[in-house]
Amino acid sequence: MSRSSNRNRPTLQDVARKAGVSAATVSYVLNGTGSVGEDVQKLVRAAAKSIRYRVNYVARATRTGQTHSIGLILPDINNPFFPEMAHVIQAEARRAGYAVFLIDSEGDTAIERSGAEDLIGRGVEGIVWFPASEHDSLAEFQNDVPIVVVDRPLPNYDTVSSDYVAGGAMLAEHVIQKGHQSIGMVTGPQALPSARMRRDGFVQAVGDSGSIAWEVENDFSIQLSDATRRQIKDESVSIIVCGNDLIAIGVMRALHEQGRRVPDEMCVAGFDDIPWAGYSIPGLATVRQPFGDLGKEAADILIRRIGGDVVPAMNLQLGMRLVSRGSLVAKDH
Repeated sequence: MSRSSNRNRPTLQDVARKAGVSAATVSYVLNGTGSVGEDVQKLVRAAAKSIRYRVNYVARATRTGQTHSIGLILPDINNPFFPEMAHVIQAEARRAGYAVFLIDSEGDTAIERSGAEDLIGRGVEGIVWFPASEHDSLAEFQNDVPIVVVDRPLPNYDTVSSDYVAGGAMLAEHVIQKGHQSIGMVTGPQALPSARMRRDGFVQAVGDSGSIAWEVENDFSIQLSDATRRQIKDESVSIIVCGNDLIAIGVMRALHEQGRRVPDEMCVAGFDDIPWAGYSIPGLATVRQPFGDLGKEAADILIRRIGGDVVPAMNLQLGMRLVSRGSLVAKDH
C-alpha cells in the first residue's frame, strides 16, 4: 500500500512522487510561479488529479501569512443590484487568485461590524464593503486590513461609486425633454448619501423647467409603504420618478392594482438598471450604473492595497447612462 493511501489528504510531496519530479517543481506548477515547461506542467497536473490532491490553504497561510481571500459585505442580498455586484467582484478576485467570503448584513450595522470582525478573524486580507447606512461601523478595523467602500461614499476610505448627482440630472433632462412638468418623486431613504445625491441631482436639474408636486421616502424595496401607496394615487402629476428600480417596479405594480396603465395614464422612471428593469412590462426607463466597472475598480484597488500600495485614499466616481424604455414616453403622446 502506498504511503499516500494512508492519509486523508494527499500532500504536495505525494504529487511529486507520482509525477517523478521535485516538490519545488510541483509548487511552481500549482502556484503558477517559476518557469516550468508545458509538458512537465501537464504531468504534474495529471498526477495531482489522479490522487485527488487539493491545495491546503490553511497550511499555506500558516507558512506564508497569506490566505489569498477577501471579504465582501453587502447590505441586502435580496436586492438584485447586490448579487450582480457580487458576481463581478468575485470574478475579478478569482482572476487575481483570491477567494471571496460573503456577509449579508441585512441592513444592520451591528451585523456589519460583527461580520467584519469574523472575516478578519478568519484571515481575509481585505474587505469590499457596501455600507448599510452612512454610519461608519467598520472604523475600528481600518488598521487591520484594507477596506474599499462601494456605492455609498464614506470619508477616510478608498471609495468607488457612480456619479449619482450626474445620473439624477441626466434623468431630469430626459423627463423634461419628454414634456413632463408636474412630477411626483418616491425617493430612497434620505439618510443614505447615495439616495440624497440621486434626489438632489434630479431636483437641481429640473430647476424652473418643471415642478416637484410631491415627494415621499420609501425603502429601497419593491414593498411600498402606506404613505407611498397613498401618495401615488395623486393624478395631478404625469410621471413618478423613483429612487431605484425596485421602488419603480413596486410603483408600477401598485398603479396596475389601481387600474391605471403605464405609460398611458402615468409614466414611471427608476434608477440603477437592475436585470428586472428590462423584463418588466412595460420596460422600465432608468439610469444605468456601470456594474462591471464598479466591481472591477473596487476589486483592483483592494488587491493593490493588499499588495502594499500606499497612495492617498482614492474616491472614484464613474459615469452613468440613460436607458430609455416604455415606461416613460412623451406627455400626451
